[in-house]
This record gives sequence, C-alpha cells and structure tokens, in this order.
Amino acid sequence: MTQPLWDSSASELMSEIAARFSSGLAVRHAHPAARPGPALHPAVSSGAAPGPAGPGRGRRRPALVAVAHGSRDPAAGAEVRRLLDRVRALRPGLPVHLAHLGLDEPLLPDVLAGLAGEAVLVPLLLGRGYHVRADIPQALAAAPHLAAAVAPPLGPHPLLTDALHDRLAEAGPLPRAGDAVVLAAAGSRDPDSAADTGAQARLLAARLGVPVLPGCVAAGPPTVAEAVAALAARGHRRIAVAGYFTAPGDFARRAAAASPGPASAPLGAHPALARLVLARYDRAAAAAAAAAAAAAAAAAVRTAEPGAAARTAAPARRRALAAG
Repeated sequence: MTQPLWDSSASELMSEIAARFSSGLAVRHAHPAARPGPALHPAVSSGAAPGPAGPGRGRRRPALVAVAHGSRDPAAGAEVRRLLDRVRALRPGLPVHLAHLGLDEPLLPDVLAGLAGEAVLVPLLLGRGYHVRADIPQALAAAPHLAAAVAPPLGPHPLLTDALHDRLAEAGPLPRAGDAVVLAAAGSRDPDSAADTGAQARLLAARLGVPVLPGCVAAGPPTVAEAVAALAARGHRRIAVAGYFTAPGDFARRAAAASPGPASAPLGAHPALARLVLARYDRAAAAAAAAAAAAAAAAAVRTAEPGAAARTAAPARRRALAAG
C-alpha cells in the first residue's frame, strides 16, 4: 500500500511526488491555467512509436490534430492527406486527425466536437499570425470538454530547410555562387509572421550559400516580383523561386509565375515535414505534461505542509458550529 504523503519526511515527500508524476502525461486545456489530466504516454522521438518498456506502456497517447489552413483546390487537400499518411506511418497507433480552419472539410470546430479526452493541435502553418494567435484558441475555447495543448506552427525550422533544399534540387540545378533565391510565402501583415519567414530565409541562405530574400504573394511588401527585381539589381545572374507553401494552390502557382528561373514545388508530403509534425506534437505534449505535473506536485506539497489539514478543517468546523 502506498504511504500517504502526509506521513513522509521532506525528502521522502519529494521522491514520492516525483515518482507519482514522472510516469504520466497530463495535457492542459486551451485556457492558460494548466490542469492535470489522465496519465498518458507520448512518444518522445520524432520518428518512432515508444518502445515496450517504460512506465507509460499501454497508455493511450493524446490525439494529434493537424490544423490546415484549408483550400478550395482539391490538390491541396489531397497533398495534406498524403502528408498525414506519412505521419501515421512514422507513428503507428497514434490517432491523427485532419482539421481545417476554413474552405474545406472537416472544419476544426467539428473535429474538436467529435473528440474526447486529450489532444495536441499542430498547426500546419509556416509561421505565427492571426490563425495561431486567435482562430485556433477560439476554437478550443468552444470545446471545454477537451483537454488540449497547441503546438507552435511548423516554421521556421531546420527540417523545413531540408525540404526546401530538396524541392529546389527537384526543380533544377541547385543555386551556386552568383545565384540567388526568393523564398515565396503567402505573406502576412502580422510582424511575427513576417519575422518567421525572414528567419526561414536565413536558414535556407546558410544551407545554400547564396542570398535568399523573402517575397510575398498575398501580403507584403516585398512581393515575389519585387524581391526578384531587387536580386537582379544586385547583379545575380540566376534567380530561383522556392515555394514556401505546405500544399499546392493558387498562391503556389502565382509564385511560380513570377520566377525568372526555376520554381520549386510546395513542400507537400515531404518526409521532413512528417518528422516536423511529430516533433512539434512531442514537444507540445511534453511541455503540457511538465506544466501539469509541476502544478500537481506544488498542490501536493501545499497539502502535505504541517498544519495544512488543520487549516482546511477549521473553517469547516466553524461552519458546522454556526449551522448548529
């Protein structure tokens, strides 16, 4: 039988708390305050399911909800589904659900309404912005039955650099000295989103060894055409456009049309993206578990402090006497 916490010494108490909370995962709801949830066992590697050993064996992992922007282009939805098929192949047994912010089904509120228990939402978006800051939290607030954590968007990240590099190689000879690249993104007026695109451009420049400028299709500046013109004015002979889109669609086509040279395909179902989705899932699940465990451990310490039981019982006794 487990010894009650209040009968333990200080050192025994902390050991007991660590033992009780280190083996499980508790995910938090969308609200800022963390709360403990049922113990689960998330896989912590980005490419494989957890092994048979360990305290979390046999426990159900939180569902992964991949939140896509949504598009009316059927090719976009098909490519996102291929990406999630890769995710499932990397993590057999993990419940993986697709949800859209708009323009396609299933929509995020409907997916959340059909889930129970715990989930981690992974935005299939390439930077911060209104969708991450407002749309996704609002959808979660309307699903109070669900305990959930939200991962950061996919970008910027070195795995995206790997995918961009491969897509450029598929489009033609890789850029070399004297060449340059425009990283063509959807664009956003949100400064955080623009900063994320700029950071990804720097990662790609470091990988290729040539200048890389961001260019925007829908919001800017600079537009893709303006970025191409700026690089040409600096004397770069060959300019390629790297499509910084998760799926095909009108933005990707418009970016390619603005390229004076090779234009790479969207990132799509590249294997690096599948690994990145799982890496975001794992990190968010682990952070939520740590926050919930810390909150629960702090509550247990407060309860176990000398006099805690008396302080808790005294108001009850006073209420009972007043009632009598």
